Amino acid sequence: MAEGTAKGYWIGHVTVMNADLYKDYVALDTDIVARFGGRFLARGGQCEVPEGESQERHVVIEFPDYATAVACYHSEEYQSAAVIRKANAVSTFVLVEGVAP
Repeated sequence: MAEGTAKGYWIGHVTVMNADLYKDYVALDTDIVARFGGRFLARGGQCEVPEGESQERHVVIEFPDYATAVACYHSEEYQSAAVIRKANAVSTFVLVEGVAP
């Protein structure tokens, strides 16, 4: 990563409908994200939604840069894993560029 490059993020909002099968997705996406240099900053945990509507779980993943975040999401291996997520959860994903240092 070049000095001064903004990081990239995935922000996911998820309500799991089938926890047993969703575990298969979590096992796959953990390894895929790591291979792209991503790290989980938030993965479920406590939350408060003081305004608007929301899903039950929130996930924030940091990548070295925006291009890597986009490449990981659109990769064949992640899209294969996402099939499991989509079949067992309701979710919204946002890919966002962070603020440059």
